[in-house]
Amino acid sequence: MHASLPLITTFALAFVLALVFGYVAERLKSPPLVGYLFAGIAVGPYTWGPVADLWLASQLSEIGVMLLMFGVGLHFSVRDLLRVKWVAVPGAILQMTIATALGFVFAFYGLNWTVAGALVFGLSLSCASTVVLLKALELRGKLNSYDGQIAVGWLVVEDIATVVILVMLPPIAEILGISGSEPMGAQAILLKIVETLLRVVAFIALMLLVGRKLIPLGLQMVIKTGSRELFTLAVLACAIGIAFVASSIFEVSFALGAFFAGVVMQESKFAKRAAADSLSFQDAFAVLFFVGVGMMLDWHVLIEEPLTVLSVLLIIMVGKSIVAIVLVDTLRYPLHSSLTIGASLAQIGEFSYILAAQGISLKMVGSEMMSLIVAASILSIALNPCMFAAVDPFGKFLQKHFLWARKAALRENPHEEQKPAESEPPGQIVVQCNDHTTHRLALEFVRAGFPVVGIAADQSEAERLRTDQLSAVVGKVTDRATLAEANVDVAKAVVLSGLHFVDGSDAIEKIRELNQDVLIIVRTGSEEDRKHFDEETTANMVLMDDQMIAEYMTASVRERCASRIIIAQ
Repeated sequence: MHASLPLITTFALAFVLALVFGYVAERLKSPPLVGYLFAGIAVGPYTWGPVADLWLASQLSEIGVMLLMFGVGLHFSVRDLLRVKWVAVPGAILQMTIATALGFVFAFYGLNWTVAGALVFGLSLSCASTVVLLKALELRGKLNSYDGQIAVGWLVVEDIATVVILVMLPPIAEILGISGSEPMGAQAILLKIVETLLRVVAFIALMLLVGRKLIPLGLQMVIKTGSRELFTLAVLACAIGIAFVASSIFEVSFALGAFFAGVVMQESKFAKRAAADSLSFQDAFAVLFFVGVGMMLDWHVLIEEPLTVLSVLLIIMVGKSIVAIVLVDTLRYPLHSSLTIGASLAQIGEFSYILAAQGISLKMVGSEMMSLIVAASILSIALNPCMFAAVDPFGKFLQKHFLWARKAALRENPHEEQKPAESEPPGQIVVQCNDHTTHRLALEFVRAGFPVVGIAADQSEAERLRTDQLSAVVGKVTDRATLAEANVDVAKAVVLSGLHFVDGSDAIEKIRELNQDVLIIVRTGSEEDRKHFDEETTANMVLMDDQMIAEYMTASVRERCASRIIIAQ
């Protein structure tokens, strides 16, 4: 490696190999995350060829952790969680407890690890990857289904619980005497726990009471400058700066600080723009995070300890799935819900790496655990699509051989609150409603006598549409299931708005697959995108905001002038 340019070399190796391996993984119908991990293995110290700077990669990975947690907080919705609280909250807590116990027993008795090491190992196996789950549900069109909402709500609870665990690991390490001091007594343990909780409460209170007002105010001041670059910089400064302050002053984890930065910003009116502007940075540093994790894998563990890796994989893919299926079935949910949740949890990902890394940094466990965790994670993520593919066949097998499965398949969701979207008669207009303009456009179509279905990005926007007596579905226009739910196959017209060319062309292609003859109207904000849509897609009309305003003003002036000429005559 070029000794004088370690940062540039690390970036170059990470991004180029992540692109190559990520592309291969995508073509093999696996999440790109698997490819990023293999890219890390390729540039790690345990393989031949160029080696990236592991210390530098770990520092960049910390930024990846901050932005990942910021993204979790930015998309955290209490409303969505409450919708599935009856199964997600008790299910996630019990499942994490049992999975931790399974991992602890295996590590303590099977691997002869210490209590601290076995505890960190069990905790690392207990939480699934939100990134992997969202990708899996999106690929199968189940992201907005009730089962998908349960799975996402379940993992939100896991994410919150993991954030709390990350905060509590340092005092637990001191309690067990890991830092080199003697084990603490009962009074010292109590004081340490209270001290840690007070720091966390103080930080949360500061964020909710002060940050909730100051952050939107600061963003408002930046927006008034009219500079998109400054707004993006402000969002990143909030995410990374607050995480740094949380660690430096309150001695809580970067993860917790970044998470609450996202939570506070999510409640402001700038949440959507903040999410959109920071997404590319989140994706880029998330790639570096996974590459950094892959660099920590000593692939020799697959040869030297294949049975150990297989045992860990069985705990993740079989043990956790069975626990989840039993818990969801016990709560009287349908069989397909139980099996979907079981498949969703049959993998581990980003939080497992974060927990393992913190346990290693606190000297609670040796670095060899990271190789086990990463090896099992890569295998579980790669095999997770098979688990989802097996849901329907396995469900039919259970119904054929077991009476309880046949009864479970006939159950209704006991606490389902969200009703399916209203079905509109054939010939409706489908409008992607993502701002005030498209919302108003949908209302104008209704006033003109057209049936309208609005596609909303989130539940709050959908509720605003329904308040105005509009039918609404929640999802992305690039998701086939969302388009099908909006009855695009029988629509007269589809209006797309505010999409980048890549997403827009993907949406147009999927719309055409459902309805070859539908009129597709695209509203875009740049001349470059307008040319791309015109020349490279099958959109019928592509309009720019400036163009529409000019045409409207011209028509208004002509109408006004014509009326005056008539009066004068």
